Amino acid sequence: MEKANQVTHWLSAYERSKAHEFPVCDFQCWMPGAVLMVPSMAEIPGVLFLLLLLCVVGQVSPYGAFWKPTWPAYRLPVVLPQSTLNLAKPDFGAEAKLEVSSSCGPQCHKGTPLPTYEEAKQYLSYETLYSNGSRTETQVGIYILSNGRGGAQYQDSESSGRSRRKRQIYGYDSRFSIFGKDFLLNYPFSTSVKLSTGCTGTLVAEKHVLTAAHCIHDGKTYVKGTQKLRVGFLKPKFKEGGRGANNSSSALPEKMKFQWIRVKRTHVPKGWIKGNANDIGMDYDYALLELKKPHKRKFMKIGVSPPAKQLPGGRIHFSGYDNDRPGNLVYRFCDVKDETYDLLYQQCDAQPGASGSGVYVRMWKRQQQKWERKIIGIFSGHQWVDMNGSPQDFNVAVRITPLKYAQICYWIKGNYLDCREG
Repeated sequence: MEKANQVTHWLSAYERSKAHEFPVCDFQCWMPGAVLMVPSMAEIPGVLFLLLLLCVVGQVSPYGAFWKPTWPAYRLPVVLPQSTLNLAKPDFGAEAKLEVSSSCGPQCHKGTPLPTYEEAKQYLSYETLYSNGSRTETQVGIYILSNGRGGAQYQDSESSGRSRRKRQIYGYDSRFSIFGKDFLLNYPFSTSVKLSTGCTGTLVAEKHVLTAAHCIHDGKTYVKGTQKLRVGFLKPKFKEGGRGANNSSSALPEKMKFQWIRVKRTHVPKGWIKGNANDIGMDYDYALLELKKPHKRKFMKIGVSPPAKQLPGGRIHFSGYDNDRPGNLVYRFCDVKDETYDLLYQQCDAQPGASGSGVYVRMWKRQQQKWERKIIGIFSGHQWVDMNGSPQDFNVAVRITPLKYAQICYWIKGNYLDCREG
């Protein structure tokens, strides 16, 4: 693949960006079916890499009498596998942890350097674990389409740290337990599933579940039980003889139960695996599970996380299987308190077990002229943050950035052409 090294264009783009213009990218190479742009193989400073991946179109202004919170139109990058290496089987020795730790708060996070192009490729490379215990490592390339639908918006940074306390209830417990099959089996609550390791996941395709990476991998190895990982779907538990009875009252469910489906393979980004990227922590705390058979339920699409100020009411929503309410699906919503390029800081009430829940919002889809919910993040864990000299704690969700969207979508679809709309 032929690459053009035109760093002067990066520099001129950088100057234009400071004058509030969009950068113009001129790095091109040919690939079957599309023209792709790639940067020089020389290490590119983080600011310049950011410029390559910063392109948003169709920004929505929250003004006017008829304004609706509208999904922004993003020009997305492409993340493609380049090479795959077989790895030794893991020992599956890690204990399942339903929380992660980090002490690098919003200001710390915002002040860390942006990754270079080569670093971003390392973080987005990934491990795949198969149900037979084998695993592979895949290196990726990052490209920008130049056919008028290309470009991307991307911001990334590093985080690290330790946590001192478990996730909390903030004042009055504002969570809602969802009861009754009429709610539990209907969208959007029906998209929440339970992992056999104790976490929550969200249905994002016919055979795919999005969850937190720490639910299956502790950063060094896979947790116990991951080789036989299962996903649980709430189903009504009928009284004996009720399912086939003519009397409809006898078919009323006694209670809900989980029906389990085995996982065929999992994908975890190398950014989470600390042997490759030691201190970026929560930024890459996400994983995708592929089931052995379709689940036949309505799922929720993933989307690129808009800025917090564009979220309806500045709020996010998610449902999970909190451990303090066994067997119950627990729904909550709350305001976003702060944000960085990769994380959303909020104080949604949550307990261990909710990790891996899909964070979603409902916004107007201009192209289809309808309202649509999308997953814009993954609930991860808890942070203590130094806010102007005083400690404050937050619950944290990993944002789906344009690059993460391109990666997760490719894992699901297997074709980058199906991943052009975030």
